[in-house]
Amino acid sequence: MSAEATTPSGTAGPRRGGRRDVLRLRQLGRAAVLRTALRGRLPDAIEHLAQAHRRHHPRADLGLLRRAYLLAESAHRGQFRKSGEPYITHPLAVTLILAELGAETTTLTASLLHDTVEDTDVTLDQVRAEFGDEVGHLVDGVTKLEKVDYGAAAESETFRKMLVATGSDVRVMSIKLADRLHNMRTLGVMRPEKQARIARVTGDVLIPLAERLGVQTVKTELEDLVFAILQPEEHATAQELIRRHAERPDPLAGVAESVRGVLREAGIAAEVVIRPRHVLSVHRVRLKRGELGPYDYGRLLILVGENADCYAVLGELHTCFTPVVSEFKDFIAAPKFNLYQSLHTALAVDAGQVAEVLVRTHTMHRVAEAGVIALGDPHRSGEGEPAGDEAERGDPTRPGWLSRLLDWQRQAPDPDTFWSALRDELARDREITVFVDAAEDGPLQLPVGATCVDAAYARHGQDAHACIGVRVNGRLATLRTVLHDGDTVQLLLAADGSWGPSPEWLDYATTPAARIPIRRWLDSVQAPADEPATAAAPSAALTAAAPARADEPPPPAVPTGESAAVVAGAPGAPVRLARCCTPVPPDTVSGFAVRGGAVTVHRKDCPAAADMTAAGRRPLRVSWRSGSVGCRVTLHAEALGRPELLADLTEALAAHGAAVLHAEVEPPREHRVRHTYTLRLPDASGLPRLMKAMRRVPGVYDVTRAARLQP
Repeated sequence: MSAEATTPSGTAGPRRGGRRDVLRLRQLGRAAVLRTALRGRLPDAIEHLAQAHRRHHPRADLGLLRRAYLLAESAHRGQFRKSGEPYITHPLAVTLILAELGAETTTLTASLLHDTVEDTDVTLDQVRAEFGDEVGHLVDGVTKLEKVDYGAAAESETFRKMLVATGSDVRVMSIKLADRLHNMRTLGVMRPEKQARIARVTGDVLIPLAERLGVQTVKTELEDLVFAILQPEEHATAQELIRRHAERPDPLAGVAESVRGVLREAGIAAEVVIRPRHVLSVHRVRLKRGELGPYDYGRLLILVGENADCYAVLGELHTCFTPVVSEFKDFIAAPKFNLYQSLHTALAVDAGQVAEVLVRTHTMHRVAEAGVIALGDPHRSGEGEPAGDEAERGDPTRPGWLSRLLDWQRQAPDPDTFWSALRDELARDREITVFVDAAEDGPLQLPVGATCVDAAYARHGQDAHACIGVRVNGRLATLRTVLHDGDTVQLLLAADGSWGPSPEWLDYATTPAARIPIRRWLDSVQAPADEPATAAAPSAALTAAAPARADEPPPPAVPTGESAAVVAGAPGAPVRLARCCTPVPPDTVSGFAVRGGAVTVHRKDCPAAADMTAAGRRPLRVSWRSGSVGCRVTLHAEALGRPELLADLTEALAAHGAAVLHAEVEPPREHRVRHTYTLRLPDASGLPRLMKAMRRVPGVYDVTRAARLQP
């Protein structure tokens, strides 16, 4: 997977200690080739790796690492990178990155072997036989698919395979991220166009994955490396600003010393350090704030022992300094979706300048830097077992975004669809938690900007095709409603399965999990041109606007006309049912002749009929052909607002076979609320029974026919 990566004559992008790393890796490479490992001893080439590993895991058994290195060195012997370095330097460098982040022994073992199956004669069966199924699974997960077999789809299908493997073990992605980081560090001798292509994929896919898995150390360095390749002028400008700032005394040092004094006096044991911004961060702050101030090049980081100490520190800071209240965020009480926890605040300092402050425990800091890598082996306790709060924050092997991604990727067999949908999904950098339907199903994690359509498909999969309406926080809403963190959502599904999504749902859906099945359904169902859209889709049902958008076309009228009524003395005359009063059997009705020889039928109590009679127009006697004709009617339900009112009303409508074509809820006034429903009934004679059933719903004190059909 990395045979093309090369050590640069000039590494793309800055990195503290980067030159030392290159020299160290060259030394390790020479040691790997020139020195012989004695039986039972660690090879000299992995001594530094072993030391980094022991710093995080003092009791780790290094035997596996020794065996893995010997196999990898033997398998890659004679292979060289484009820079001329022995190939073994690459898996050594990748493994060293992971060791410094605290990865456990199994991950490091697989990392040393991660290119053997792809680039040497070593087989996956050999790896499994020698090192076990876990190591075999990790190596297989990061092994590329052959272009010979997959052609242009090889890259996207490799990522699909890797993500599926990550679904059962996030350590697969940890190795991939470290692999890409070393390749990006050593990209400089490749052709510029190839550097740009790799950098774009890194920015679109790998950096968002590092963010979602909480591996901030890897993410920030990748960001700077991509920034240097894709925006070299802006990168050089930000670097020059950092260089100039470093030539002067850092004003944050004085603030840090003042904070240390305050915390010492309060008896709070804390470590206070200045955390410099990386290059891309400086560029972003410059774009946001214009000219940078002296306090904009870093933030204070305060590390303490316990969660309670974080809030004690916050109290002292806000008491002894002037806080900028708008900058306060509590990511301890409400951690980010990628496990990140910290208190964020800001203090007003000299001449209106602002110093940003982060407060976290040492454990939080370890997780903030290394993310899932710091959590160790997700499958068993032991060497890498998370402690304390880390262990209580859920299973890191199936974060919400990953579960969602794995679900929709199965519905995207086409590589191009998968690749574009993956990039769109990863472009969202935050998540919300909503509570959908039955509590036993648990909360649902969705990307920021997700709508009710997205929630429906995330919860019910393809069964969401039958969604006819939704309540958000107890109120009737449209399927296009954007959800917010903490919202409660009740989805209303048609029981008979006769519904399906309408084309506008694609405009409402933001996630691949919704867009892919909607598009597939629409492609498979071609409604006849003369069939009303609402017969196949609930877009004009409870999903209609509340209130309705003015630009939405009205639902088509039900074709009852001539078949519904007959004019005495003129049985062949065309009959039209007036929209002003929507007569239905068994209403008492009369007709009035209109141009073209047609007769418009009105209810006896219709104000328009009374006006025409007063104006001298002669009413015609009209009778219903049958009492069992279908009809369309609009009803108003006046009620006292209460929880579950919408659910109870829609249940009454469904029990009487009423299809909801349009629904609207007016804002409540003095605890009173009006629901308006435009319905299609299979039998008009059932309308009185339906209205009685609606009146029996607790809280409903009146149900009336509308004077006019809703548009």
